[in-house]
Amino acid sequence: MTYNYKKIWYIAYPILTGMIIQQLIGLTDTAFLGRVGKIELGASAIAGVFYVMIFMLGQGFSIGAQIFIAQHNGERRYRRIGQIFYQSLFFLFFFALFFILGIHFYAENILKNLISSPLVLQAALDYLYPRSYGFIFSFAIVMFRAFYIGTTQTKVLSLNAYVMLIMNVVFDYLLIFGKCGFPELGVTGAAIASVLSEAASTLFFIIYTLIKTPYKKFGLDIPYFRNLHTLFRVLKISIWTMLQNMVSFATWLFFMLAVEHIGENELAISNILRSVSALPFMIINALLGTANAITGNLYGADKEKEIKTTATRIIVIGYIGGFVATLLLLVSPFWVMRIYTNDELLILQAIPAYYSSMTTYFSLVPGFVFLGIIFGVGETKAAMYLELLALFVYTFAVWFIVVYLKADIAVCWLTEHAYNASLSLLTYLYICKKNWFST
Repeated sequence: MTYNYKKIWYIAYPILTGMIIQQLIGLTDTAFLGRVGKIELGASAIAGVFYVMIFMLGQGFSIGAQIFIAQHNGERRYRRIGQIFYQSLFFLFFFALFFILGIHFYAENILKNLISSPLVLQAALDYLYPRSYGFIFSFAIVMFRAFYIGTTQTKVLSLNAYVMLIMNVVFDYLLIFGKCGFPELGVTGAAIASVLSEAASTLFFIIYTLIKTPYKKFGLDIPYFRNLHTLFRVLKISIWTMLQNMVSFATWLFFMLAVEHIGENELAISNILRSVSALPFMIINALLGTANAITGNLYGADKEKEIKTTATRIIVIGYIGGFVATLLLLVSPFWVMRIYTNDELLILQAIPAYYSSMTTYFSLVPGFVFLGIIFGVGETKAAMYLELLALFVYTFAVWFIVVYLKADIAVCWLTEHAYNASLSLLTYLYICKKNWFST
């Protein structure tokens, strides 16, 4: 239960690899749609954030399940892991059906009050309606991820991501542009391609678990849906991460909508920057998941004294990895953005914002690692309140700079620092208050 740099990296690397490949899936969608038109590119950004905002509810629920899985793994009570997995999967299936129906009945009324351009609105709906069916598969995927991260068997995550990437690239090419006899569906084709890639990912997880994983050891041999007490235990923890994730992405949607009211060019630029800047941020997300899993295992094994040393090592890895990733992206911003669009005027307009977006990584590293620690010990309610405070600061910054001042898009992207610095400070103060770094 001692986690040196090598062991931390052994857990984090497959998570990071999986995230990089999943980001390449988003890059593929953006790159293809950038060659369809600016309307489609901007609409997919808003609809995509709307989708992810709901998806993060399921992701938040899976974080609660992952906390229990990690703690039971540390306690070596392996059979209980299967109970948590199946109860959570059962809940998320009906959760997915609920949101599919909700999008088809209410999405248009919601988005028409948020989007000023009729063309962007219609393209967003053309993407969102078919994309909603992906909830069935994406919620299953987050539970498989919770199982493998919680039990520190993370190698499969990168393998699964390769499957998703290959399928998404193939179906994007066929369905967006209408190749090999398939209809030319544009933005709708991008949505269908994403759903098909998620279905393939789910099937891969099922087959891999049956063939490569000691599923009987973890209680996965018998589907377990009857014990609502287990479900309520997970919900008691998960409700806070669900709300936290939803609010977090709601503020990101607020940013994108605020930018859309400045102009369609600014919205298209922000969609490109959202995809590019996510590349180094995947390192932070991987380290958050790693900190969560390791802390849960340490906590379950009564090894809290290892938390401080482990957190320091994770932060060091985060800064080294982020520096390398950011440096690579800064070498030639023009050619990086050429991946997303062939509109050279749009690229030239985006260059200053590109540089400002690259600065935001370094103020967030400690905050996400500390947040992962708070998740790992199961204090999800406290984590939610801390992030809500940081999001309040961020929302005010967005309102003042983007909505009120209508500042240049490069300045608008600097609002990320308001969230990053607030979260890092608040989570550090909370951990110090709990004396987790003094044990």
